[in-house]
Amino acid sequence: MANHVSLTRYLVEQQRVDGSIPSQLRLLIEVVARACKSISHAVNKGALGGVLGTAESENVQGEIQKKLDIIANEVLIEANEWGGHLAAMASEEMEDIYVVPNRYPQGEYLLLFDPLDGSSNIDVNVSIGTIFSVLRKPEGAAVTEGDFLQSGGQQVAAGYCVYGPQTTLVLTVGHGVAMFTLDREQGSFVLTQEHVKVPEDTQEFAINMSNMRHWDEPTRRYIDECLQGTDGPRGKNFNMRWIASMVADVHRILTRGGVFMYPWDKREPNKPGKLRLMYEANPMSWLIEQAGGASTNGHERILDIAPTQLHQRVSVVLGSKNEVERFQHYCAQADKAS
Repeated sequence: MANHVSLTRYLVEQQRVDGSIPSQLRLLIEVVARACKSISHAVNKGALGGVLGTAESENVQGEIQKKLDIIANEVLIEANEWGGHLAAMASEEMEDIYVVPNRYPQGEYLLLFDPLDGSSNIDVNVSIGTIFSVLRKPEGAAVTEGDFLQSGGQQVAAGYCVYGPQTTLVLTVGHGVAMFTLDREQGSFVLTQEHVKVPEDTQEFAINMSNMRHWDEPTRRYIDECLQGTDGPRGKNFNMRWIASMVADVHRILTRGGVFMYPWDKREPNKPGKLRLMYEANPMSWLIEQAGGASTNGHERILDIAPTQLHQRVSVVLGSKNEVERFQHYCAQADKAS
């Protein structure tokens, strides 16, 4: 862009216009962006930095951690604990919340993050990313885990950073979606797109087709109709894309439309889904809605779900509004018939 508006300038100007970004929140977003820049440098070094491969540990989800999972988690904690803008943090990689130590001042915000989404793609050099969500701390003295259990509709900022051919930061504070690209020569994020919009219609879907035999009836119906192309009830051909990195798949949808689906399946019937509500579904759903799209678990809007656990899982279908609403309609029909 001709004026090369930096992330800092963008946030300051947003603050001046309507006061929607308090100073502590602006500082928090800038610190998260700097942490993402550090993670980007580590990702880019790859084998040269000795960061590839697995660590000899598991996270709270029982998943084998990659070395970069641990590095990214530590970078985000160390960057954010001392600035005075946070009361506590929660990470997909940690079982419990991390309360800002007493030696530092406590702020009025809570930060949740998936430090490195798409970890399975690290060693094969496919796009991965960091997802973050910001909540306001409820009034009270000591921060507790219960303070984090707020619905996605109460977020005050959310975004992600995708580490691909370019490092791109995508952000919302509740007034639309903006994209910033890391200028490595200048060392700063520069505004490259404002007022991002997801087309209401699409001819592209993202889902792991290998799980088809485990899907419920509404999911099979929706995908079957897409696969029938011009000969089926949809009357048009669809393309399928699946990167196995939510950040990368959602970034594609924000860029050109589409629908991302990670539904419930029969392998673990007691689990409502695979993705984490607090660290992945809520921030991504808010971004998609702010860009004119929609997000659902098939039965209710993701942002309306009242969380009961810090690491709660959920089914997610998000993207182009008309496609998400069609899927919801199929779910409602199935519920009525059962």
